[in-house]
Amino acid sequence: MIRLTVNGRNVELDLDAQTPLLWALRDTLHLRGTKYACGIGLCGSCTVHVDGQAARACMTPLSDVSGKAVTTIEGLSPDNNDPLQQAWRALEVPQCGYCQPGMIMAAAALLREKPSPSDADIDDAMTNICRCGSYNRVRAAIHAAAASAGDKPHD
Repeated sequence: MIRLTVNGRNVELDLDAQTPLLWALRDTLHLRGTKYACGIGLCGSCTVHVDGQAARACMTPLSDVSGKAVTTIEGLSPDNNDPLQQAWRALEVPQCGYCQPGMIMAAAALLREKPSPSDADIDDAMTNICRCGSYNRVRAAIHAAAASAGDKPHD
């Protein structure tokens, strides 16, 4: 039995300890905001937070998150009004939208570490892949969220 906290809720999962966190989130807990794409941890569509740090859920076995707090896009803000989500909407960042939950979670982890990131900070931290090429809007949205969030922590 794997015990962890997901979006503030204590859960027990009767799954193999090597099951990727992604499949536990999507198939067992029915949290489908975290997306499957490459399956090898490169694209970042499956980015979640584990104890506040960005992690690729497709490559994270449940054994690594036992006893930890996991936050998915569904848990970032109860009303979908985190400053990042507001900026994403205001600047119309998504095109197809598939990678955006992972992008937002990666950006939230960045803003937790660097509340006022430079372009270079954003470029270094945002290793997620967007097939639509919305990178300039992602950068602008991160700056906008940083400006509107002030010292409000993400998580």
